[in-house]
Amino acid sequence: MGIGGLDREAHVAEGTGAAAAPRTLAEALRARGDEGLAALLRARPDLLNPVPNDLTQLATRAGTRGSVVRALERLDRFALQTAEALAVAPDPAPYPVLLALLTGDEGDATIEAALPGAVALLREQALVWGEEDRLRLVRTARELLSPSPQHPSPTGLGPTVAEATSGMSPGRVQEIIATAGLAATHDPVSAVAALSGLFTDRARMGALLDEAPPEALAVLDRLVWGPPYGEVTANPAPPVRWLRDRGLLLPVSARTMVLPREVALHLRGGRAHRAPEPVAPEVGVLREHRPQVVDGAAAGQAHTALATVEELLKSWDKGGPQVLRAGGLSVRDLRRTAAALDVTEEVAAFWLELCHGAGLLASDGEADERYAPTPAYDDWLDLPPAERWARLVTPWLAATRAPGLAGGQDAKGRTLSVLGPDLDRAAAPEVRHRVLGLLATLPPGAAADPETLFARLRWERPLRGAGNSGNSGNSGNSGSSGSSGSSGSSGDEGAGRALPGDLRSRLARWALAEAELLGLTGRGALSAPARALLNLPLAEAASPADEGGGVEESVAAGRAATLLAPLLPEAVDHVLLQADLTAVAPGPLRRPLGDALAVLADVESKGGATVYRFTPGSVRRALDSGLAASDVHAFLAAHSRTPVPQPLAYLVDDVARRHGHLRVGAASAYVRCDDDTVLGEILADRRSAALGLRRLAPTVLAAQADPAALLDGLRAMGYAPAAESAEGDVLITRADAYRTPARTAPVPVPDGPPAPDATLLGAAVKAIRAGDRAATAVRREPAAPTPAGALPRTSSAETLATVQAAAMTGSAVWIGYVNADGAASQRVIAPVRVEGGFVTGYDHTADEVRTYPLHRITGVAELADDQV
Repeated sequence: MGIGGLDREAHVAEGTGAAAAPRTLAEALRARGDEGLAALLRARPDLLNPVPNDLTQLATRAGTRGSVVRALERLDRFALQTAEALAVAPDPAPYPVLLALLTGDEGDATIEAALPGAVALLREQALVWGEEDRLRLVRTARELLSPSPQHPSPTGLGPTVAEATSGMSPGRVQEIIATAGLAATHDPVSAVAALSGLFTDRARMGALLDEAPPEALAVLDRLVWGPPYGEVTANPAPPVRWLRDRGLLLPVSARTMVLPREVALHLRGGRAHRAPEPVAPEVGVLREHRPQVVDGAAAGQAHTALATVEELLKSWDKGGPQVLRAGGLSVRDLRRTAAALDVTEEVAAFWLELCHGAGLLASDGEADERYAPTPAYDDWLDLPPAERWARLVTPWLAATRAPGLAGGQDAKGRTLSVLGPDLDRAAAPEVRHRVLGLLATLPPGAAADPETLFARLRWERPLRGAGNSGNSGNSGNSGSSGSSGSSGSSGDEGAGRALPGDLRSRLARWALAEAELLGLTGRGALSAPARALLNLPLAEAASPADEGGGVEESVAAGRAATLLAPLLPEAVDHVLLQADLTAVAPGPLRRPLGDALAVLADVESKGGATVYRFTPGSVRRALDSGLAASDVHAFLAAHSRTPVPQPLAYLVDDVARRHGHLRVGAASAYVRCDDDTVLGEILADRRSAALGLRRLAPTVLAAQADPAALLDGLRAMGYAPAAESAEGDVLITRADAYRTPARTAPVPVPDGPPAPDATLLGAAVKAIRAGDRAATAVRREPAAPTPAGALPRTSSAETLATVQAAAMTGSAVWIGYVNADGAASQRVIAPVRVEGGFVTGYDHTADEVRTYPLHRITGVAELADDQV
């Protein structure tokens, strides 16, 4: 819809007083103060892209379908029910009529108290305008929320009598009013009015229904709360005929009848909704703990999260699994990762997405593309534990990825892969912030009842959660309006492992589980570091907010890390060696000790104390890395609080004695040994047949396998060979870490334009006001009138003379201007200097002094005397 559409006629006429009732949405916006306009732009930031030229254009943009749908999606349930009631009310509707539709005949003090706030919210967002006695829902919102056969109203109401009889013959209308006991009229319009009057008259309507057969009343009961349409046969049953003959059911097709809106409202006692919800549901408390217990449990889980991320990325140090052609990780590799981490596939998917979102994991971009840690991972490892935790949870809060959708299918039936495309859901960050914010409203240490929390979320954004509900207005449910353009994206209904329910509820469930995994919550309650991260008070319940309270993200993360640091277990610099060839780490090991022990031993079990086991293979791995037996003995003695057990010392010496006795080099490959009997044993062993060995000399064997395969084959046979260089020196095989090129963390997919800051709002309101002053300035009528919306047209001589005269008298003029890009605009300027083919003056539209080339001015017109 262009500027010439909605509210094109909405220019304030000269002399219109401030108290005059607005005739259009543009006039209603024009009557607002700057704070009111800023509130509208803050609530609907899509209206700022780009900044409207004037208030008429702002009103037009506010009435477009896409913008209205987005605004409706952000309404809470009662505000949406108020809009739905206005959509079925007369247009315009007095405030008492709206109140009656929500309270019914019996009234409701709670609704009466809440309704002014809901109307004020709809006004603020430019969805409703007009005075109290003439409330109007914007046209697009009315079209979206009004009943129609294709999109039933969330109220469950049908069309009015006038709408349902619009295609009916005048004779048939006269038959209906005669059967209903009304006097005949001379035209169908008055006949329809008489029938509507009957249905809205409580006394007469009650008397008519008193005559109805019980079976007919049962039919009405089935239709009263919606859907209002019902199918009938060619020869309807007597109760249906009785209702049809009196207009209580009206035909919309040969086989379909509809319950008129006026009849349904009478049967409902005047209520548009079965269950209005003026008050947000309370979030219940499931259990309560001492805050210290919550913080301790959260810190323990935060430590586990750090260890899990480190273990995952360390296992991919030499390069992780391949990237699927369509992007993402294969199901087989996800299962392997889950088995390695000893977690479920769903939890493994979360850790992978977390690492990816934090910029610690990415694809290497090579031809044979693989996943691997990024250089940022090494920087992350160097940070203190609390700061590493903050670097994980901060991007998680803002991430739009939804790992819980992995394993499901998109709209085309394709499987959604971890780390692959199509896992972004724009609502995810808002839901995470809101879930944590609602937890913050509870007393410290209190865990929320999940079902009440989800009910609160559904009340706050009913349309956002309408993706799967499919409820068409029964019970007054507002979750399936025709405007339900929910941003849940396609294919969510097919999420194979996703929990049942609408997308918003599933995102909330995942947010609770992920917050527990990360240590933001402990035993279901919000921890003190999480409150600091969200910029919430630490010692008392806070009013939740969708956005932070003004503290910069880095500052909030620093505060959270400071609170978490003393709660994390201290790193230890020793282990406890045991006689069964194991070592017990009584806590998290310091990094140099942990890295060295990971080479020398294998992790057997994890938990509060990690158990490492020494094996011949792990000791050989240490010797391959360049350590000697004496180095291993010294390392164990220096870092063990218990004496080195004799079995462990024997194991080290035994492996060291055999290590390097065989030497493998590249011929294609050869084996060299000073003891020719050992080479004879290898040749005689049938397991060596695959290596293609043959003797070149008493102490040298040649192989058809490459050196790496030869080393692996000999080790599988129980030998401890060492690789050597062309010069005969032993090659030290340290595990070099593989890293991707430098990668930036993925950018979240925004849910529409970002929220404008105060500076942008102030500048936008100022520009819109200035443009509106220029657009609504009253101009003197030229000899040849200028069509509405067209640029003024004058000759070059007339233009020059007019601006020169305006510069001499200090008056303002209206000009048409075309810039270097060919964009045309109308401006009001007060010329101060005209020379050299340029006019310099104060531009009321831009609210600054500007210079314009005269040859780009299409024409000029003087303003009316009282506008100068």
